[in-house]
Amino acid sequence: MLNALLDIVKVVAQREIVPRYLKVAHQRKVDGSIITEADMAAQLALTKGLQAINGCPVLGEEMTPQEQQALWEQHNETGLWILDPVDGTSNFANGLPYFAVSVAFYQAGRPVMGTVYAPEANELFWAEAGKGAFLNGEPLPIKGRAPENLKRAMAGVDLKRLQPKLASVLAAHPPYVSQRNFGSSALDWCYVAAGRLDIYLHGGQKLWDYAAGALILQEAGGALCTLDSDDFWSGDPWQRSVVCAWDQAIFSQWRDWIRANQ
Repeated sequence: MLNALLDIVKVVAQREIVPRYLKVAHQRKVDGSIITEADMAAQLALTKGLQAINGCPVLGEEMTPQEQQALWEQHNETGLWILDPVDGTSNFANGLPYFAVSVAFYQAGRPVMGTVYAPEANELFWAEAGKGAFLNGEPLPIKGRAPENLKRAMAGVDLKRLQPKLASVLAAHPPYVSQRNFGSSALDWCYVAAGRLDIYLHGGQKLWDYAAGALILQEAGGALCTLDSDDFWSGDPWQRSVVCAWDQAIFSQWRDWIRANQ
């Protein structure tokens, strides 16, 4: 099932997404976010391919909130695909090569397997619960040593969804050496899992933003929580904040600093 998943994700990305890169117009959804023809074509093709692998329903980003909610309530315990056909659509539409396909399979409300594929970099991240995480077949993380302390960490931070107090402190007095915000939550998770980013903070992600990436980070040995809870998997699945790191010692420093400055 995992091999079939990886194959269909790569095939759909190369057939439906890559040929449209730099060639499609975009429009705005009701919530202000961008959607392109590539999003819709990829979601349709992936839905067909995933249901051929396993006939469970597919919950995709490009559905209505009512459809998404109904699928989650009815099927997250028994089996459900979670799909973001183009994570980082704004990057895709503006010619920035930082976007990815993200797919996870959920049972009992938790991810069982997941993959994130960045076609422009030809990087395929994947994980299966209890079996580790990989990048193009190499075990994650790929970085040998974590920074000695938080002051030397490379951070991924999305400031715009944070409460003003925390965002202001981070902007004026960051506890890390440098910061990035690339615009694809799924890839951000994978970059932390690989050790490319040491720590990560996001004020609120949707289910499809973290569905595969959180599993990949966990299986790479990383640690994660939310701004308010040490149990990342508790609370509202539709709007979940993220505090994570690929190294446990750095994670503890990062979590404690954030909790002290909220």
